[in-house]
Amino acid sequence: MPTPLPLENGHLSDAQIAQYWEDGFLYPFQILPPSEAADLRAELERIEANWREADLPLPLSMYKRLNSHVVMPMVARVARDPRILDVVQGILGPDLLIWSAEFFIKEPHTTQIVSMHQDLTYWGMGETSDQVTAWLALSPATTASGCMDLVAGSHKNPILPHNDTFSDTNLLSRGQEIAVEVADKDKTRIELQPGQMSLHHGLTIHGSGPNVSDDRRIGMAIRYLNPNARQQVADRDYAMLARGVDHSSNFIHIDPPETLFDPKALELHQKIRTDQAKALTEGTNKTVSMYQAMPPSS
Repeated sequence: MPTPLPLENGHLSDAQIAQYWEDGFLYPFQILPPSEAADLRAELERIEANWREADLPLPLSMYKRLNSHVVMPMVARVARDPRILDVVQGILGPDLLIWSAEFFIKEPHTTQIVSMHQDLTYWGMGETSDQVTAWLALSPATTASGCMDLVAGSHKNPILPHNDTFSDTNLLSRGQEIAVEVADKDKTRIELQPGQMSLHHGLTIHGSGPNVSDDRRIGMAIRYLNPNARQQVADRDYAMLARGVDHSSNFIHIDPPETLFDPKALELHQKIRTDQAKALTEGTNKTVSMYQAMPPSS
């Protein structure tokens, strides 16, 4: 495991910022003590135990995997944690929006993967650099458990051609994978311990393998925007103000949820999911189940 990078009063140094823009990623940072990461994992697993069989409009797995910050207060709380925002600010500046936050969970001894891809391909925001993903580990992310692999410098490419596999073992909504072969020697394995975090650019090619370990691999991916980012495909898009001021008003502001799976939050989640579907499903004739609109009665 690599040694965590030192922070300057909780902030990135000029050299670290330069390294991020050179490589398209930066890791690892010890953002939370391991004990606090363990508490967050326990909180998530209590939610899973208590709500798995609940009468929610969608399966619990959908709310964990898509815009969790809209319906789960603990996710919104983590996404607005000053310790994370202080680091992200070094990349995007003092004004920060949360576009999405969600869990990527691989159960032990399972075949689920994330194919090599660029995030911005299906976000509808073009090739903007006004975004960054913070990936926070709540359990060990190792080679055995299926940690992320990133390709250094690949963010300097435009959006490259992708193929949609719609594979059942792929955690991505379309099973999207980049239409070029990535050699193992070009991959950097982003191993993280609980409470550690990485940053990566939305054009950085990345993916991850299966979890062959004995423990769950639990990570929280938080997508931050500078307010200059703009939705170019969907008619509407949404974001939660995390810090500073939004002078651009390119996104509809949403508030953090007050209670777990509050009916109004569930309704908002469905509205966001429906509106964002236009960007995520662009260019495919197949249904992307994660974003499929549901009738009001369902």
